[in-house]
This record gives sequence, structure tokens and C-alpha cells, in this order.
Amino acid sequence: MIGVTNLSRHYRMGPTTVKALDSVTFGIQSGEFVSIVGPSGSGKTTLMNILGCLDSPTGGSYILAGEETASLTSDKRAEIRGRRIGFVFQNFNLLPRENSLENVELPMIYQGIPSRVRKERARDMLRKVGLEGRERHVPSELSGGQRQRVAIARALAGDPAIILADEPTGALDTRTGGEIMELFHSLNRDGTTLILVTHDPLIARRARRVIQIQDGKILADVPSGEWTP
Repeated sequence: MIGVTNLSRHYRMGPTTVKALDSVTFGIQSGEFVSIVGPSGSGKTTLMNILGCLDSPTGGSYILAGEETASLTSDKRAEIRGRRIGFVFQNFNLLPRENSLENVELPMIYQGIPSRVRKERARDMLRKVGLEGRERHVPSELSGGQRQRVAIARALAGDPAIILADEPTGALDTRTGGEIMELFHSLNRDGTTLILVTHDPLIARRARRVIQIQDGKILADVPSGEWTP
């Protein structure tokens, strides 16, 4: 599914070169549930942006579903994002005046999916994340956990190869965050490939595999049960 080889991302800051990522290499298979964990400034956000085709590397290779993405134009990366990646963010990123159904439909509009098909699939995705009956609620009428479930349904609606979740429990209390992690496990059991980016070791360990990053390098890449923060 994902092959990253000697991936680097360098930034110029005046006379200094900052190595946000420094020759990172790993792979992720279809159906895995992987967390990428590290403190602020470790390079995990830079890595997330490259994996999500939001940025391009300075050097190295990033192959996504058999396609080399490292040297693509921004337009081509945007096309791949739309076809292959669903995003879940810490702050939900829902449209405040649109109801749950309309928020979930949004990526399918960009894909050119007909209205009837969009609405049927959006309802199915809301049902899948436990929000049947909340289709007409706008975000302000939902709890934080329900908003994140809408965001997950939206990410699933385009049938992506990968769900990339950036601090998905960061804005939630512990109990609600736990419920969202249980939902991720359920999706993973159904075959969804999940990559979760977090600074929280407790959340990281709830994935099945942990990639720990610090100072732009991988410190550990092990099953979560073998990882020691």
C-alpha cells in the first residue's frame, strides 16, 4: 500500500537547513492500523503532510498504491488525495451551516458522484459510524464525539484506500476519545487501512503498530505491544 524509502524534507531558514525528515524508510500494508507518534517538532506533521499528498519531499521515494508521488505536481497530488485518502482532523473541519448528511456528501460532490448515489452512500456511512437519526443535525447540535463521527463518515464516503487521522482524539475528553478509538478498531477489522498521527503515547499504543519519530528520524517501528514510550 505505502512504500517510503530514504524520504527527506528539508527547509531553508536563512543560512540554516532544517531537516524535518531525514532519510526515513518504512512500509505500510493494506489493512494495517499504524500510529505515528512523536513530540512537537519531531517531524510527524511533516511526514503526515507527505503521506497525505499535501506536500512533496525534498528527496527519496513515496509510493502510494503502486504510484510514485514524490515528484508530482500539486494538481496531481490533489487528484490522488481525492481518489485514495480520507482525512480526519482534530478539530473536525465540518461546515457549520451544513447538516451531517451534507457534510458527508461533500467529497463525493468533488468526485462528480450523482446526487441520489451521494445521499444514499452518506446515509450508509452515518449509519456505519452510529449516527443514524442525526442526518439533519448541524454540527452545533452535536456533541464533540458525534462531530468526529461525522468527520469519519465523511472520510469514508469517498471509499479511500487509506484513512489518515491527525490527532483525532485531541479535542475530546478521555471517554469520548476512547469511543472514537473503538470505532477506528471496528473500521480496521472491516479492512480499512488506518494511519493515526498523535503526540499521545496512550493513544499511539491503541493502534496495532507504532512508528516513533524524533528529530526527523525513526526511533522505533514495532508492534504496539512491544513498544516502550
